Amino acid sequence: MHDRTPERGGNPLRRKADRTRGRLHAAFAVACLIAVICGVVVGRNAWTEAGRAAEEVARHRHSVAAVTVGETTYRAGDRPGQRTITVAPADWQYPPGRAHAGTVPVPANARKGDSVRVWVDDHGSVASAPRGTAGIALEAFGLGTVAFTATLLVSGFLVRIGLRTVDARSARAWEAEWEDVEPVWTGRLRPDQGADDD
Repeated sequence: MHDRTPERGGNPLRRKADRTRGRLHAAFAVACLIAVICGVVVGRNAWTEAGRAAEEVARHRHSVAAVTVGETTYRAGDRPGQRTITVAPADWQYPPGRAHAGTVPVPANARKGDSVRVWVDDHGSVASAPRGTAGIALEAFGLGTVAFTATLLVSGFLVRIGLRTVDARSARAWEAEWEDVEPVWTGRLRPDQGADDD
């Protein structure tokens, strides 16, 4: 069988296709390691960048006491799928001495005249709370997971294509070799061989 290439100290029955399969499996193992490294690097970078952004936002966010001046109502979230929140009209001051009024999120059991904590920006307008460590960690983990999965899927796809190509070539080589060996082995005549042919 001509597909065999004996190697010094190697298995003489190990064909070129077998060695190629071994290399592809080794390449996939290396790709798995690279995928882990990519996931860690992307996650760490996301953690660092999101942490810096959150610190910058936190410098311009201030928690102030607001007093509710009306009854609570329910408001749907700004985006589809967001949960409904409880809000109420309230008054607050920020910077000190500068009065503001608006509708703010409040606990469900809040009543008129209750004091609630509200996040505002440097101008005193209602703003979102600065991101917490849990949110940043979740985002970093998610991005790291996406990078890991994408690297793994792409490398797995490429290795799969390589293995299929090797298998197809190997099957064709076996068929060609079998056509040479089968008539001798079984004693059957080839379609182009006559009864008197040797």
